[in-house]
Amino acid sequence: MKAIITRILLTLLLLCIPICLWAEEIIINAVGDIMLAGKWKPILRSKGYDHPFTAVRPELASGDINLANLESPIATGGSEFTSKQFRFRAEPAVAKAIRQAGFNLVTLANNHSMDFGGEALAETLRHLDSVGIAWVGAGANLGEARTMVLYTIKGKKIAFLGYSLTQPIEFFASQTRPGTAPGYEKLVTADVANARRQADYVVVSFHWGKEASDTVQAYQRNAAHNAINAGADVVIGHHPHVLQGIERYKQGIIFYSLGNFAFASKSTTADVSALIRLRLDDKQRTAEILPLDVLHRRVGFQPRLLSGARADSVIEKLRALSSPFKTEIRNKGEKYLVSFSGGDR
Repeated sequence: MKAIITRILLTLLLLCIPICLWAEEIIINAVGDIMLAGKWKPILRSKGYDHPFTAVRPELASGDINLANLESPIATGGSEFTSKQFRFRAEPAVAKAIRQAGFNLVTLANNHSMDFGGEALAETLRHLDSVGIAWVGAGANLGEARTMVLYTIKGKKIAFLGYSLTQPIEFFASQTRPGTAPGYEKLVTADVANARRQADYVVVSFHWGKEASDTVQAYQRNAAHNAINAGADVVIGHHPHVLQGIERYKQGIIFYSLGNFAFASKSTTADVSALIRLRLDDKQRTAEILPLDVLHRRVGFQPRLLSGARADSVIEKLRALSSPFKTEIRNKGEKYLVSFSGGDR
């Protein structure tokens, strides 16, 4: 009888192993810019702010964490910063739509979060709080703007930080002024090192680069390498509105720009982008690239997944952009994958 019981227990244990291993995988979905304001606001309002996310909502449902760059304040008040060409302010309903789409984390470290000043930023934080969306990269002062968000998921701790390296510098927070977290090397190094001591994985977001350019600037590489040297596992960039290359550096990975996501623009330059699905566990780390069509004349303001030849063409473009970094994007069935190093640091 004892031998039978032992055999049953061993069988149950063997059956459990694949399930347990699967359960340890953490999935982080990351996209580029969300901006649902500006001159197309009446059209967006009439369609409903849920509309831009309808086609991608099923893909976001797989994520433990879904991250986006929120490229505008969400507010009704504030004082407009008139010393720049483009200023955006989204309606409060946008916050609920972003949450219902599946996003539970946004970075506010960009060149639009302060378009209507500290009052509108504070209102933005209240709207995000009210729907259950966490944020990084901005706050009532520099200390709050630099504060990481730390999740515990499936027994692992994942830290997120966000920084801006874009003008106007008046948007940068200080000890006594609200604003965004500046991506100065000294600050990033200290913050990432601190996060590394507390977390199993560290993800850093940067707003940087040249708009409408797929060329990675030297300062972007320097900032990304510095973040990984300090302890980051993943660096995610945005601001150019177009895709830029992918680099594997040491034990980390850098996505220099994911392009636009749900963006109220009819630009023909920003035609494609990507959703990045990070799969993290103790044995391996992979990034799946899901190409997106974001060209208004084809999809309106609703990003849609690409497949077949059209998806392949986006991946070929990314391969060309990533070739200076010697990054290999593998095809595995209908998936496009980049593996990057795991293990202890």
